[in-house]
Amino acid sequence: MDGKMIIEEMKIELSDMHFYAYHGVLDQERKVGNHFTLQLVVWVQVEKSLETDLLEDTISYADIYETIAEEMAHPSQLLEHVVGRISRRLYAEYPRLLRLSLTLTKDNPPFPGDVTSASFTLLSRRDG
Repeated sequence: MDGKMIIEEMKIELSDMHFYAYHGVLDQERKVGNHFTLQLVVWVQVEKSLETDLLEDTISYADIYETIAEEMAHPSQLLEHVVGRISRRLYAEYPRLLRLSLTLTKDNPPFPGDVTSASFTLLSRRDG
């Protein structure tokens, strides 16, 4: 046995990232703010890091978080817009990122009735 393997996929997951932000259609939501939770899975090409143990051969999880935090700080009306903005920036800044799944959840949305949260999920892949 020579220890060779076939890599099927490599993923980085950042779970339950919590933010207080000012996204929403209603003026009050953009003034008062709300709690948001973000789930991210990114499929990556970082084979070299399996051997080298060097940060430069992968994508820094902390850098991904900072990119997301910067985008969450810019108010938008729609969850869809926030997710689209974050996704485009991740693809632009991290060439090793191949595809992603990103879910943004707003806690206690201002709906009539008892709704715990509302979410939008985007599944996408790099073009080209």
